[in-house]
Amino acid sequence: MAPPDDTTASLPKLLQSLTSTEHFLLSNGKFSIKGFPLLSDVPENVTFSPFSSICNPSQSSAPFPLLHRVQSLSPRGGFLGFHKDSPSDSLLNSLGKFTDRQFLSIFRFKTWWSTMWVGNSGSDLQLETQWVLLNVPEINSYLIIIPIIETGFRSSLHPGKNGEIMISVESGSTKVKSSSFKAIAYVHVSENPYNLMKEAYSAIRVHLNTFRLIEEKSVPSLVDKFGWCTWDAFYLTVEPAGVWHGVNEFAEGGIAPRFLIIDDGWQSINLDGENPNEDAKRLVLGGSQMTGRLYRLDENEKFRNYKGKSMVDTNFDSKKPKMLISKAIELEHAEKDREKAIGSGESDLKGIESRIEGVKRELEAIFGGEENISMCCEGEKTGMKGFVSDLRERFEGLDDIYVWHALCGAWGGVRPGSITNLRSKIVACKLSPGLCGTMDDLAVDKIVEGGIGVVDPDQAGELYDSMHSYLASVGVTGVKVDVIHSLEYACEEYGGRVELAKAYYKGLSDSISKNFNGNGLISSMQQCNDFLFLGTNQISMGRVGDDFWFQDPNGDPMGVYWLQGVHMIHCAYNSLWMGQIIKPDWDMFQSDHLCAKFHAGSRAICGGPVYVSDSLGCHDFKLLNKLVYPDGSIPKCQHFAMPTRDCLFKNPLFDNKTVLKIWNFNKYGGVIGAFNCQGAGWDPNQRRFKGFPKCYNPISASIHVTDIEWDQNPETAHMASAEEYVVYLNLAQELALTAPEFTPIQLTLQPSSFELFSFIPIKKLGFNVKFAPIGLTNMFNNGGTIQELEYYETSVEIKVRGGGNFLAYSNVLPTMCLLNDAQERFEWSTDGKLRLDLAWDEGTGGISVLQFIF
Repeated sequence: MAPPDDTTASLPKLLQSLTSTEHFLLSNGKFSIKGFPLLSDVPENVTFSPFSSICNPSQSSAPFPLLHRVQSLSPRGGFLGFHKDSPSDSLLNSLGKFTDRQFLSIFRFKTWWSTMWVGNSGSDLQLETQWVLLNVPEINSYLIIIPIIETGFRSSLHPGKNGEIMISVESGSTKVKSSSFKAIAYVHVSENPYNLMKEAYSAIRVHLNTFRLIEEKSVPSLVDKFGWCTWDAFYLTVEPAGVWHGVNEFAEGGIAPRFLIIDDGWQSINLDGENPNEDAKRLVLGGSQMTGRLYRLDENEKFRNYKGKSMVDTNFDSKKPKMLISKAIELEHAEKDREKAIGSGESDLKGIESRIEGVKRELEAIFGGEENISMCCEGEKTGMKGFVSDLRERFEGLDDIYVWHALCGAWGGVRPGSITNLRSKIVACKLSPGLCGTMDDLAVDKIVEGGIGVVDPDQAGELYDSMHSYLASVGVTGVKVDVIHSLEYACEEYGGRVELAKAYYKGLSDSISKNFNGNGLISSMQQCNDFLFLGTNQISMGRVGDDFWFQDPNGDPMGVYWLQGVHMIHCAYNSLWMGQIIKPDWDMFQSDHLCAKFHAGSRAICGGPVYVSDSLGCHDFKLLNKLVYPDGSIPKCQHFAMPTRDCLFKNPLFDNKTVLKIWNFNKYGGVIGAFNCQGAGWDPNQRRFKGFPKCYNPISASIHVTDIEWDQNPETAHMASAEEYVVYLNLAQELALTAPEFTPIQLTLQPSSFELFSFIPIKKLGFNVKFAPIGLTNMFNNGGTIQELEYYETSVEIKVRGGGNFLAYSNVLPTMCLLNDAQERFEWSTDGKLRLDLAWDEGTGGISVLQFIF
């Protein structure tokens, strides 16, 4: 018999007595869910309100099916609020305590970037937490607490003492104060963690009515394609000849990019104290431009001086960009050594100064004379328009050309007085208390150092339309908007961070709608709740990870490996919440990196675009051919990838035992990717990511067909009821049969390695035939190559896209195979492997029609 104080003893009876409206109760300092106390010591000034008492769905612009869904699930959600005696622009209040309970959270480790964190009490939370998911196995449920926006205030969760969970509420302006909030955090409960995310963000969307869900928007066409971004190839030295040669290298390698992103380095910026009418010169690495300001809206001199048809120049030195970058990195390290020496009190700096001057001379020598400007040809189109036109004419499959810009125009905003129709002024920057406790960041330091040239909020629309209408007129089809959260530093005089953000995001949304097909934008450096809740009414795609770092900028030699696992964790866990609102973009990588294959495996099943940032002459086409079709399209998954349920409350970075597993769907099956990301992680004391070499070890994992959340996609839900599946291990090239009642597949992964598992339901034909198509095994996402599948009484018809090694499972030998209506030879073995080779046919768009007759 259970002791009298055992709450679970009377739980079944209690649950039976609950109605659908009794999910939550706040009473006597306890916040209970389905009758089970979850938070204790809840202060008396904290309130809970049911969803229906706060939200008026009739005032929402959400479509009726979404409104109906939210209303039907409204008993599962509600709002937390609190009140104080005195109004303030920054308030901190306890929501209660929890201990000895698993949680998963997302927190901002920098202004721009968020990642996962797990723990067991409110005190384990990190500053700037965006949401916390609590595991409540006692009632077979999960509960999420999501800090949101109310009036002019934005909130986040912070750690407290002795298990307290604190809510931080801030306006960003000392002129905007309040003391009372009715709905500053949203809570929701569900038995399924993935349904929970969808339901919670749907409810918040209806309540706030300031953003739209991904289901309400169209996404840019580039999500289905392969592309190239210029950033790691050139950094700020990007110019037309280099871009041209880069695209041409891919084309000659047999993989033509379908989209191009010309990253930071094309704009007209200069630094305070320099000639206000000339471009800043000799910029190489990110950092040197971060105090620069936009002084004109068109392209800089390197692109402005382009003369049409000038890419006949064969004298371009493709090694020069990498030499400049290498030497600039050497200079950066030398300058950091000088800072460390000064910080340690050294007085004799002659040696370091001499070294710095020597590296500067070497860098100048590599630059040579004038910066590389394309040859002149009279009478041809010039500038960015001429360059874009020439690119499209030469590379016919290049559908999209995007360019980079910061939310405020440039890193340092717009230079006052430089662009006549825009009123801007330099605004000093101030970090919130929460941000002051996050990771040190060069970008933040630089922006604070120089301030931001803020364009008046009432001209935000004019800023974007002026810039974007020009870009659209020269053939640019979209923009990558970066440095999004710098606005929160400079909102004191503009009504606070919420009001300033609203003005800028409205201007941006209107411009995207007018100039770039309504969706031609990739958002970046935007992983904060203000952006998700205020900036995504129109924006439908965004980065879910920090930047791809090919090495640790702090000098850890193992960072070339462990940083890649950190990046993967960012992307996987951020997709849980961001994927409800925007299409997750897992970012670029370099195909010749030591961990390129590791990255490629995740991109193959992430459900978003595949793009690289290769330097000139540094490509692994053999690897890229496992991701990309010859025409630059990709075999993309149907959904966006997320961590499996058994990973949600684990630490796949440095617990020395957990493998990251992510799941997704193809049209006719599911896929699980298992990745050993161990060896690094967040250090709360040092406030940075660092290596944990003791965890960089082989790790074992279990894989089971039920790891796939089949019900999350209506078109694949029926696959969960299959009696039997074939499972194919892509890297091991192994095939096996499995069923829901079978034991899990066991494997051990070496550090920075992975395996991809495709699960395809087996179909029974006639009396004794069992069949399942696996797809082209030369592609990482082999299941994604199956386009159509029809079963008949004694035959199967399959449309396969791509060329290479087709594999299917068949327990009996087919009597005949037809390929595009002609009889074709094939191989079959008694273990059920059915094979044949397919060729890519450009005329059919790479589609082959297979028929197996039994």
